[in-house]
Amino acid sequence: MRRLIATTAIAASISMMLAANTAQARDQIRIVGSSTIFPLTTKVAEYFGKTTGEPAPVVESTGSGGGFKLFCGGIGAEYPDIVDASRQITGSETAICAANSVRNISEIKIGYDGIVLMGGRNAPTMSLTARQLYLALARTVPVQGASVPNPNVKWSDIDADLPDIPIRVYGPPPTSGTRDLMGQLLMDKGCATFSDIASLEASDPESFRLLCRTIREDGAYIAAGENDRLVISKLEKDPKSYGIMGFNNLDRNRDTMQGVSINGVAPDYDTILDGSYPGSRALYLYVKDDHQQLVRTLGSFISTYTSDTVIGEEGLLAENGLVPLPDDERADALAGAKKFVGN
Repeated sequence: MRRLIATTAIAASISMMLAANTAQARDQIRIVGSSTIFPLTTKVAEYFGKTTGEPAPVVESTGSGGGFKLFCGGIGAEYPDIVDASRQITGSETAICAANSVRNISEIKIGYDGIVLMGGRNAPTMSLTARQLYLALARTVPVQGASVPNPNVKWSDIDADLPDIPIRVYGPPPTSGTRDLMGQLLMDKGCATFSDIASLEASDPESFRLLCRTIREDGAYIAAGENDRLVISKLEKDPKSYGIMGFNNLDRNRDTMQGVSINGVAPDYDTILDGSYPGSRALYLYVKDDHQQLVRTLGSFISTYTSDTVIGEEGLLAENGLVPLPDDERADALAGAKKFVGN
């Protein structure tokens, strides 16, 4: 009975919030999230406005983590309706959402991307292992059984066969989904090649993550914000630097950029889709279901985003260097979109 009363009270509270906000309901959808997906979502917003005559959604590049923070702030017209994310929502973020009455959330997978290390066409060609990437970017590394501040100044300090140039990597800030996935998909794999650290993954996962994912701050790694175009410009001007970015940035700039193979696998459409490239990842939309009552175009926008024009094999998603879903996952995306009004 107590649970029933509590559930009823929560539902009533949400209804009251929605009712209070109905009078100030927005005409425009508000979207926050990944810098990787930002160019695609911006084009989808423009396409939606042109084809429907409705106001184009407002799209902000905040990073996936920053997007979830805003999204989970609460229910109401002042909060975002959608997060486009380059990773899945975490348990702690879900808990924050729930604490702020954001409980009815839809996850829709829209495609795939890869986290790549890339350099300008004039940069030295490299092929790295995940272990070498970890030794280049981690704040501390194991030396003779002890964890010490990273002593590697040049790539050749890690392996004599690597370029004899300073390690200088532009990468995403801590709020970015690309940074999160870089840790999970690449740094963890390299870190786990050291047996004494690998044993921590089961016995002390927090210490494992701290050792493996903490990035150096001595200038070898430069947090470059969420402006991908700015990073590419820096790589073009500095042939001794590299950048960690989404695969779509490499694909859109193949005339001026080159990718670095990881564990002997080059980043391309096939290796990202089949998962053989170590840095492959899925991309998502997270939609606040209760905001259908606040933004009348929410359902029709989700319908547009999951259409063939956008996420089909020859849609806007593919045109932006992202990898379309296979048929079965595409069907799941369509099914997830059906729950929204207008689908």
